Order: sequence, then structure tokens, then C-alpha cells
Amino acid sequence: MKLHSQALRCVPEVQLYSNWQRLPRKPELSASPRSATLHSQLRFQSYLVTPTPSKRYMNIPFLNRLHSLQRHFTMNAQELKNFLADSPPSAVNLVIKKHFEALDGKQKRYAHYISRAAFTGTRITLRQVSPESAPIYDFIISLYKACNGDWSALQNKAGVSDEDLKYFLEYSAQFLGNCGNYKGFGDSKFVPRCEEKAFTAMASTSAEAEKFYKETNGAIFSSNNEGLMHLGFLDEGHMTTYYPNSKGITKDEISAVSKWMEEKKLLPENTRLRKTTEGIFELLIASAVTDVPSSGGDIGKQTVFVLENGPLKGHKLKLVYGDYSKEMGLIAGYHQKAAENSANDNQKEMQLAYADSFESGSLEAFKTAQRKWIRDKGPMVESNIGFVETYRDPHGVRGEWEGFAATVNLERTRAFGKLVEGAESMIPKLPWSTDFEKDKFLSPDFTSLEVLSFAGSGIPAGINIPNYDDIRQTEGFKNVSLGNVLSAKAPNEKIPFISEADLHIYQKYRDPAFEVQVGIHELLGHGTGKLLQETKPGVYNFDIKNPPISPVTEKPVSTYYKPGQTWGSVFGSIASSYEECRAECVAMALSCDFEILRIFGFGDGKPDMDGEAGDVLYAAYLSMARAGIASLEMWDPKSRKWGQAHSQARFSILQCFLSAGPEFCKLDYQNDDLSDLTIKLDRSKITTTGRKAVENYLQKLHVYKSTADVEAGTKLYLEMTNVDDTFWGKKIRDEVLRNKQ
Repeated sequence: MKLHSQALRCVPEVQLYSNWQRLPRKPELSASPRSATLHSQLRFQSYLVTPTPSKRYMNIPFLNRLHSLQRHFTMNAQELKNFLADSPPSAVNLVIKKHFEALDGKQKRYAHYISRAAFTGTRITLRQVSPESAPIYDFIISLYKACNGDWSALQNKAGVSDEDLKYFLEYSAQFLGNCGNYKGFGDSKFVPRCEEKAFTAMASTSAEAEKFYKETNGAIFSSNNEGLMHLGFLDEGHMTTYYPNSKGITKDEISAVSKWMEEKKLLPENTRLRKTTEGIFELLIASAVTDVPSSGGDIGKQTVFVLENGPLKGHKLKLVYGDYSKEMGLIAGYHQKAAENSANDNQKEMQLAYADSFESGSLEAFKTAQRKWIRDKGPMVESNIGFVETYRDPHGVRGEWEGFAATVNLERTRAFGKLVEGAESMIPKLPWSTDFEKDKFLSPDFTSLEVLSFAGSGIPAGINIPNYDDIRQTEGFKNVSLGNVLSAKAPNEKIPFISEADLHIYQKYRDPAFEVQVGIHELLGHGTGKLLQETKPGVYNFDIKNPPISPVTEKPVSTYYKPGQTWGSVFGSIASSYEECRAECVAMALSCDFEILRIFGFGDGKPDMDGEAGDVLYAAYLSMARAGIASLEMWDPKSRKWGQAHSQARFSILQCFLSAGPEFCKLDYQNDDLSDLTIKLDRSKITTTGRKAVENYLQKLHVYKSTADVEAGTKLYLEMTNVDDTFWGKKIRDEVLRNKQ
């Protein structure tokens, strides 16, 4: 699982802004990236793209363009403006040079080959976003190659205006940063601010670019259905390519196949599902090989099955190997090269297991790589790669391709080491008994990393993996905090919803507060908790005759995970967001512990809300409340759908704060349009009223997860993340969109 602070995006491959010298520049565009070439070799700086507020919404010529663009959409101009590409998308440095230079030659080569493997998967990520993302990518890259980065020359050849070129470059930067035309943080489509004829004119300057542009089938600008502006289930009218060429496939059918996979113990992360016109279900397995391996796949050599029960009884299901075959073959080769440059036998075995997995499509081999990764303690070059996070699959089980290489920041890592050392003394402070906690805390590696390269649809601030419960429960996990992501900031960032009285403390301490939050979230959030399981028929990891007493109901628990069931398979589409919420609540509860704040260098461990430690804690609660308001950008009122797991989680925590009463937290405003909306939070009540409210919510989240009580857990979470149509869904959301960044 990951912790995202904001939508920071790495821009791979091309120098979009290089040689853009003769264009009229605004001050905010003057600091342009000189190079973001990570695909072919490691560079000393990475550049990130993060949304910034547009100041042009009320500009009359701009509104005229909106009405011109509107003909491509079923929505009106007012609605369309929320889907326009950022202008400008801010470029933010990820500082890395000194950390890279500290590596020796072998370590640099090791990082290089892992980075090559990660970025070779770019086309996989693109194809996981939308059908048009890959040709859009090729269109942008071919235009760049055609003009050799001299965009003003291309502009003259195409006969487009300065503004049209600017909007093309801004769209392209955002597209590359999100690795697709849907936001990596938010899952909503974005479209260029110029008219389609400008793109058509630029495409005409290169035969290759024009070919790729035609392959987009007009999808850069247009949509046949407003629902397609969001990722989600096909039968709800949304966009997804995890179920490609599957007209008519339903959520119930997807669930039925998932249940079959669960029974067969076939893992889903590296698969896609296709329903043919004949009604046959094809499970597409990512692998270099295009047939079942000679030694058999994860469930043997059989590839054709007839479903024997459930709503799809009698339907045929086929395992189809070779999804992304070309890319997977190249990736496996890079891991072979990484193995040759590994620092020890464990690293070598890890890289070879990755190569085996990507060659054969075996997720059991991938799990072997993850086990080796856990044991790779304190490496100078840290990495992980594969179909890892399941946020963007609407069903919540299939993983998006990503990979990273990073160096260790030894100084920052020492602080996290102290947190790990104190973890066992902190866990009993959480609101559940030992019955709902692992039998033994598996002390993990917790390192602060400086990102060298990160391929995928976005870069998080912290990571806790692997996500496989059987490994996490008995073998352990790793936590990483990405230091140069934490410290990266967009220039001239607006800070709405924080009062003038709180602004100084918020600005001074929000970064330290977020680092504390990341540490607790990853280590003691995702790292805690026991799933009560029947591990195999008749074998339980708890006393089935005397089951634990639930602190929520004060009765013996009656639900648990059956053989083959996982957290994700039971809780389905809400699992990712629910778990992020649980981890965030752990961070909010334990950040009230001044001993933890002392570990991070704030205070002496004694409660002191008036000192610096109190400032950090206050900034943490203000940040969470503000994030809860800002999260409404990711809520779509028409589909009533959340577009981002972390945003949904933070909205629910704000509701938890507000439920503690106005004496603790309230929304403060005088104007009817909420244009003066700020958060009012009583600092003196954080460790009492606030902590109690969070712990009550956390206890329910945790126990329902631990006991597989999907009915109670789903009911609670949907209630806490419900957005009403008027106050939150209209009045506050409108103000959020007016201030969106």
C-alpha cells in the first residue's frame, strides 16, 4: 500500500520544454526542465508534474474556447472546465545527484537495469489506463523526435499560435506525468485547452505522428458518454481497460470469475479479464511466454475450464498467456542483467525470481521475489517492481505496473530505525486486544529513500509492501519513506481552508508533520493487525472453540477468512481505500503520543501541546482536516463515485473529526457561497476529544477487517464516505473546485 500526499508525477522520456526559447513566457513558466530522460539512462534530477490552479477560468476568450470545445462533449462548458489540463503543470525537482554519486559502479549499474526494467513497462501502464493512451504517447514522442525538441520550429511548420503550442506542451507534460490521459491521482480524464484543429495541424508535420494521432480516434478531445470521463466499471458507463474488448461484461460476472480464481488459488494481480462475443471468459496473464510454461503455470498445465457453479455455471474460461508479451520479455532480460550486478546472493535470487515471474507469468515466483526483498536488509539501492497496487482496477484486485529504484538516505533512516525499535511498545496503545494483533511483531526494514527513478502513473510519499497477507502475517514487510518526494513542493502553491491565524504554524510544520504521519501510517498502520483465518480446512490461526471477544459488539466474533480468501477478495472494491483509512487513523491516533514525536526530534517525550511537538501535532490534524475538504475534488456527483482511495479515506476522517462535536472541529464560514471557508480545530482537545473519536472509528475499521465482517465494514465505510447532494456535494465541492490545485 502507498501513502500519497499530492499528485506528483514523474515526466519520463522527453524534454518537452527544451528549446522553447522563442515562445512568450509567463513568470511561472520560466523554470523549465532541461532534461527528464529517465528511460534510457539514469539522470541526476527527476522532474515531477503536479496540478496547479488555473487563473484563466473567467477569461472571456477562454470561455469562448470552452464553448468551442464543448461540441466534443455531452457536458456543458461549466462542467467541462473541471476536466481541462492544468495550465501550467508545475515542474518540481527531485534532488538526487549527490545520492547517486555516492554509489559505486556496480551499484549504479544495478540501479540502471532496474530502472530500465521499470520504464520498459511504461506501455503496460498506458494500456491499463485507456485504449487511446498508447497512441497518444506515441504521438507526443514522434512529434518530439520529428522536430528534435525544437518546438518553435514545429510551431512555425504547423502554423499554430503561441497559445496553442503552450497548451499542447502543457497537456503533453501532464499526460507523460500521469502515464495516460486519466489522472493517476483522481482517475478522471483531462483534455487539452486548445481546439482539436491545433493538434491536427501539429500532427500533419510528421507522417509518423499523424499515423499515431489517427489511431487515437479522436479520444484526446471527445467522449461519447460523460461517464467515460472517469475510470470505473464498464456496466456503470465508465472507462477501464482491465476488462478489454468486453462489451456487456458486468460486475457480477467479474466477481464470479474472481471467486473461481480464489477457489483455484490463482492470484489476480498480473491479469486482465476479457469476455468474448461468444460469452467465453479469457483470463489474460502478463508473461513473455505466449503458451502455458512447459512446467505448468501456478495452477498446472490446464488452460481451459468449465465453471461448475455460481451465476456463470456452464461458461468456459480460458487462461491466455502472453499479455504484454514483448514488454515482459524485455523486462525479464533487464532483471537478468540486474542479477549480474547484485550486491549479494539474496539480491541475485530476488532479481532472478523477478525474471522468472515476468517470463512465465507466475505470481508465485513474484511472491518469492518479494520474500527475498524483505530479507534484503539495508541495501544501498532499494527497489520494487511489478503489478503491485490495485487502486485503479474498479474491482480492486488487479495491479497496475510500476517500478522504482532509489538510494538510501542514511541520516533519515536512523530516525525510522528508532521508530521500528519502539514499535512493539506502541502497538498496545492501539484500541484492540492482542487477539486482533499478530502473534509477533515482525520488525521490518524502514528506510528513507531518495528516488532515482519511479515508473508508473504517480509517485507516492511512502510505501508499505508486499500486499500479500500470507507474507505480511508470518514473514514480514518493508516500509519506505521517499524523502525527496516529501520535500518536493510546487511553486506558489495556494493554501485554501486554513485560517490566517493558523497559516504560520501550518506552513512551518506541515512537512515535518507529514513525515511523522508517513512513518506511523506505513509502519504501525499497514504493519499492524491480524486476519482471523481458517488457513486450510479445519486449521485456524485463532481458537475457534473460544473465539475472541469483539470490542465493538462485546460478543464472540462469528466471522473469519475462509481458505483461499484474502482481505482484497472479501472486501473487493472498497478494500484499498478502507485500508488506507485504517492506516491514516492509526497515524492520527499515535501521533498524539509525544514519545513518537520525540523519536522524530520534536519535544522531550512529555505531553506539551504548547511546545514544538504540539505544533507538529496541530499541523498534522489541520492537514488531515484540510485534506478531507480538498478530497471532494475526487468525488463525482453524477456517478456518485470516489476517484481516489486516499481522498475517500481522508474525507471519512474529516467526518470523524466533525462527529466529535463543534467544540473540537467545525467548518467556519460567514459567506453563503463558502468563499471564506476555513477549518476551526481546538488544539487543546486533540489528545483528548480528537484522539478518542479517531480511536473509536479506528477500532471498528480494524475489527471488521480482522474478522472479515464485510457487511458491517462496508456499511460503516459507505456511511462515513457518503457525500450528500447539497452541502458537501454541491456547496463545499464547488468551493474546492474553485480553489483546486
